[in-house]
Amino acid sequence: MNAMLDDAGITDRGDCDPLLDVRGLKVHLRVGDAIVRAVDGVDLSVRRGESIGIVGESGSGKSTLARAILKLLPNVEFAELQGEVRFRGADLTRISDGALRELRRRNGFSMVFQDPLGYLNPTKRVGKQVAEALGGKHDGAVSSRVQQLLAEAGLSDPAELARRFPHELSGGMRQRVMIAIALASEPALLFADEPTTALDATVQLQVLETLGRLHRDRNMAMVIITHDLGVVAELCDRVYVMRAGKVVENGDTIDVFENPRHPYAAQLIELSTRHRRGSTPAETKAALSTEALSSGVAR
Repeated sequence: MNAMLDDAGITDRGDCDPLLDVRGLKVHLRVGDAIVRAVDGVDLSVRRGESIGIVGESGSGKSTLARAILKLLPNVEFAELQGEVRFRGADLTRISDGALRELRRRNGFSMVFQDPLGYLNPTKRVGKQVAEALGGKHDGAVSSRVQQLLAEAGLSDPAELARRFPHELSGGMRQRVMIAIALASEPALLFADEPTTALDATVQLQVLETLGRLHRDRNMAMVIITHDLGVVAELCDRVYVMRAGKVVENGDTIDVFENPRHPYAAQLIELSTRHRRGSTPAETKAALSTEALSSGVAR
C-alpha cells in the first residue's frame, strides 16, 4: 500500500499499521532529591476505529501517560523523558510544533479532560468556545456547525444552550460541551480522561452512551482513562492495566476480566465485581458494566 503524506507531514499507511503506537515511553520526574517514575517504559497501541481503556488506581500514571502521548505535560523538571510515540507513522516526539498544532486542529487527536469547569472559560459563552475550537471567523456557517456539534454531543436545544455561560450548566452538560469542543477538529483519535468523574450514576450512563455512539458513528478511535472497570466494560475493546507507572497486564477486555494473569489486575476485578465461579465471559462483562454497577449488582 502506498504511503500518503498529509499537510502536517504525517504519513498515513492505511489500515495495516496502528493509528497510535507507543514504545518504551518513560516520564520520570525530579521532585526535590527524589525521582518519581510516573510512566516507566510503557508500550501501547491503538488501531483505527478501536476503543481501548487505560485503567488503574489514582497515581498509577494513566493520566500522565495520556498527557505525555499528546505532548500536554506541564512545565516541570524531568529526570528522564524518552520513548517513541508514533501517530500515523510519524514520531510525535520529533515533529515540529507547527505539525503538532495541525494535528490538534484537523483530523488528528483531541482530548476530553476530567474537569470541564476548570477548562472552560467562565467569561465566555459556551457557543463561542466551541466556535474557537473550529477556528476562523464566527459567522453564520460556524454558528450552525457549533449547534450541530452540541447536538451531536447529546445536548438538546443547542441554539439556546450556546448562549449560556459554563456556570449556568450542570456538570453533565459541561462535560458534553467539552466533548463538542473535542469533536470540532474531526479527530481520528479521541482521549477521554475520567469522563464521568463527579457525575451521578444516571448522567454517567448518558455520557458513556454518547461516547459510545460517537465512537461507532464516526469510526473514531478512542482511549478512555479511568479507575472504573465499569466504564471499560461499557466502551472498550481492549484494556491496559497500570500500576506504579507500568502496564502490568493488557488484552481483550473480556479476556482480562475473565482470566486476569497479574495479581493486581485480579484484585481490581475482584474489588469491582462479585465474580462467581462458572460465570461466562459475557456474564463477567455484564456484571462489570456501568449499568450493573449503578444498580448495585457490582460494587
